[in-house]
Amino acid sequence: MIKNYIKTTLRSLLKNRGYSFLNITGLAIGITCASLILLWVQDEMTFNHNFAKRDVLYKVYENQTYEGKVSTFVGTPGPMAKAMKAEIPGIKNAARMTGDGGQLFVLGDKSITEQGNYADAEIFSMLQLPFLEGSGANAFRQLHSVVISKKMARTFFGDADPMGKALKLNNTDDYIVTGVFKDLPENSTYQFQWLAPIQNVDHQQPWMTIWEANWVRTLVELEPNASLAAVNKALSHYIPSKTKPGNTNICFLFGMSDWNLRNNFTDGKMQGGRIQYVKTFSFIAWIILLIACINFMNLSTARSEQRAKEVGVRKVMGAGKGKLIGQFIGEAVIMSFISVLVAVGLIYLAMSSFNNMVQKQLSVDLFQPAHMAYLISISLITGLLAGSYPAFYLSSFNPISVLKNIRIKSGAGSGFIRQGLVVLQFSVSIVLIISTVIIYQQIQHIKNRSLGYDKDNLVYIYLQPKQAGHFPAVYNDLMQSGVVANTALSDDIVLGVGSNSDNYFWDGKDASKNPLISWENVSSQFISTMGMKLAAGHNFDPNPTVDSSNVIINEAFATQMGAAGRVGGIIRDGGKKPYRIIGILNDYLYNDMYGSAAPLLLYNNRPNYGVLSIRLKPGVNLPDALTKAGKIVKADYPGYPFEYHFIDDDFNQLFKTETLTGTLAGVFASLAIFISCLGLFGLAAYTAERRIKEIGIRKVLGATVAGLTGLISKDFLKLVLISCLIAFPVALWGVNKWLQSYQYRVSIHWWVFAVAGITAIVIALATVSFQAIKAALMNPVKSLRSE
Repeated sequence: MIKNYIKTTLRSLLKNRGYSFLNITGLAIGITCASLILLWVQDEMTFNHNFAKRDVLYKVYENQTYEGKVSTFVGTPGPMAKAMKAEIPGIKNAARMTGDGGQLFVLGDKSITEQGNYADAEIFSMLQLPFLEGSGANAFRQLHSVVISKKMARTFFGDADPMGKALKLNNTDDYIVTGVFKDLPENSTYQFQWLAPIQNVDHQQPWMTIWEANWVRTLVELEPNASLAAVNKALSHYIPSKTKPGNTNICFLFGMSDWNLRNNFTDGKMQGGRIQYVKTFSFIAWIILLIACINFMNLSTARSEQRAKEVGVRKVMGAGKGKLIGQFIGEAVIMSFISVLVAVGLIYLAMSSFNNMVQKQLSVDLFQPAHMAYLISISLITGLLAGSYPAFYLSSFNPISVLKNIRIKSGAGSGFIRQGLVVLQFSVSIVLIISTVIIYQQIQHIKNRSLGYDKDNLVYIYLQPKQAGHFPAVYNDLMQSGVVANTALSDDIVLGVGSNSDNYFWDGKDASKNPLISWENVSSQFISTMGMKLAAGHNFDPNPTVDSSNVIINEAFATQMGAAGRVGGIIRDGGKKPYRIIGILNDYLYNDMYGSAAPLLLYNNRPNYGVLSIRLKPGVNLPDALTKAGKIVKADYPGYPFEYHFIDDDFNQLFKTETLTGTLAGVFASLAIFISCLGLFGLAAYTAERRIKEIGIRKVLGATVAGLTGLISKDFLKLVLISCLIAFPVALWGVNKWLQSYQYRVSIHWWVFAVAGITAIVIALATVSFQAIKAALMNPVKSLRSE
C-alpha cells in the first residue's frame, strides 16, 4: 500500500510540476523558518543545562524598599554565605562569588585581559566543573592559585601543559595554574575563563565583613529534599536580624533554571524576562508552519476537480472512503517528507546567516535523537494537518456525479474554507509587518532620545589598580597627541553606575523617606569629556585635594533634596561627614535607558579608578587615532595592553534583545508574505484556468485586458481587505501590550497600519495580476476551440 501511495504521489507530482513546486516550496520554507526559530528556542530553554545540579542551585536575591518602591538586587553581604549555611536548615552548601569582571594576565610578552571571578572553593562542588586537568578538591589549596578554561590555556600556553605554571595577575603577584576545566557552552550564564580564591580580594573591601553592605553574589545549593518555601521563609527577615532595627531588606532564592528566562523583577516580584520572547518566537514558528500548511490545503482542494474522475473510478472499483482518505493523507505525508528533505538543505544553507543574526552558534545534527525525532514528527504532523481537509473533501465526491461530468459544487465547502485560509494567512502577515515597524520605531525612539552626554567618538579602557595613579602623565601625553579632545577617570563607564546607598542626610530631609542615591567617583575632566553640562555652580578643581569634601549632584537629586538641593548645600553620608555641593549637573541617563534620570552624586576624592575614557576629536581617522592613542597609553602604562571599547557599541548592545525581535519579526513577516503569495499565485492560476473560456468569450465581446485583470483580481483583493480589518485590531492590542513594559515609549500612529495594509494589498495585487494578465492576453480562439 505504501509503495502504491509513493507511486501515485510521484506520478501526481510529475504531472502537475508547477503546483508541486509551489506546494513543496511553501512547505519547505515554512518548515525551515519554524526549525530555525525552534533551534533558537531550544538553545534558550536549555540554558545552564551543563550544570548537573541546576535544579538545586540558587542565587540569593535581595529586595530593598526605597520610597515605597521595591527594587531587586543580586548583591549580598559578605558574611552571609557562611552564616546561612550554618544557621538555616535545608542549605547544603553556599559560596561567595564576585561579579563578572576582567583581570589582566601576563605571561612573557602576552598581556591579555580575561573575564573571570574570585570565588570560594565550595563553588567547584556546586557547579561541578568538568576538569580536564587537576580537580576542584585541590584547586584552591594555596592562596595564589587559579583554575583556567581550556581556551585560556591554549591562549597562553599553546599545546604545552599549563599545570603548575605561573601567570602574573594584574602585573603584581604570580598565580599558579592548579586546574584546567572544559570550556563552558555559550548557553551558560557563567562565561568565566578563570576562577581564583576570593580571599585574595575580600580583605581589600572593608565592607565585606559587615551586614549593611552588599558586594558579593551568594550561590546556594539546597539539600535534595529541602523545602524551598521553608528556606525562603527563613531568609525573608534574615538580614534584618543581623543589622540595625528598621532594615527592610528581604532575601529570597532565585533558581538557576530561571536565571536566563525569568530574570525581570517588578516591585520585588518576578515579571517575565526572555521567556516572553521565547513564547513569542515559538508562536511565530508555529504560525508560519500553519501558513505553509494552509498553502498545501488551498492548492490541494483547488485542484480537486482534476482528480474527481480518479476518485469516481476508484469508488466504482470498490475503494471505500477510508481507503481514499488514507491514500490522500499518505500522499500529503510523502510530500511533507520531501519538503522536510528540501528544508534540511535550506537550514544548512541559512544556518550561518541565521547565527549571525541571533549572535549564537546553533547547529543541526541529523543524528541527534532530539533533532531526528523533531524532523520526523514535523513531517507527520505537517502531512496530517495539511492533508486532512483535502483527503476528506476529495473522498466525499459522488462517483455518479463526477463520471457524468456534473460540475462539483464548492460554494459552501471548499471555496469558503479556501477563502478563510487566505484571510488567515494575510492577517498573520499584516500583524507581523505592523509589529516589525513598531518595534523598529521603539528602538529608534530610545536611541534618539537625549542622553545628556555625547556617546560618539568616545572610547574607554578598564584600568587595573596601579594604573590610575599615573593619570596626570597619560592625560598630558594624550592631550598633546593631536587626536584626543579630552580624557577622564571614573569608577564605571558612563552608561552605568554600580554603587548606591540610602545612607545620605541633609537639612529638611523627611526622616520617614529613604531614597536610593547612586554615587560615582570621577576626575575633574569627566563632565567635559562626556559632553555634559552644569545647570548651576562649577566643576571640580583639577587638583583633587581641593574638592575632597565637595560634591556635584544632578538635577534629579537636587529635586529630591528640596531647598537643600542647591549650590552651597550640605550633604552628609553615613559617617556624618559633611560634603558641600559645588555644582548641579544636568540629568543624564545611566543604567536604565528606558526610564528617567535617577538621583546621582559625584565625588572627586578617590585615588583609584576603574575606567579611563578618551574623547577622540571629531573628523579624525578612527583607526589612526586609536593606534596613536594606544601607543601613548601603552608607553605610559608599560606592561598593560590597550584594550579599548566604544561607548556607542555598548549602547547598542543594551537593545540587543529588542533589535533581534524586530529583525526576526521583519524577516519572518517577509517570509510569511512570500509563502502566502505562493499560495495566492497558485490559486490565481487555478482560477484563471477555470475561467479561461469565460475570459475568451468576454474578449470576443470586447472586454479589455485591464477589465479582465480587474475581474479576476477583485475577489482576491476583497480577501486581503478583510485580512486588514481582522489584523489591525489584533496588531493594535499586541503592540500596545508590548509597549506597556517600557516607561519611555513611542506613540502608535495610524499610518503604520495604513502602510502595512497597502503593502499587503500591493503585494497581493502584483501576485494575482501576473496570472490575471497572462490569462487576459491569451488568444480567445485557442480557449474556445473545443466549443
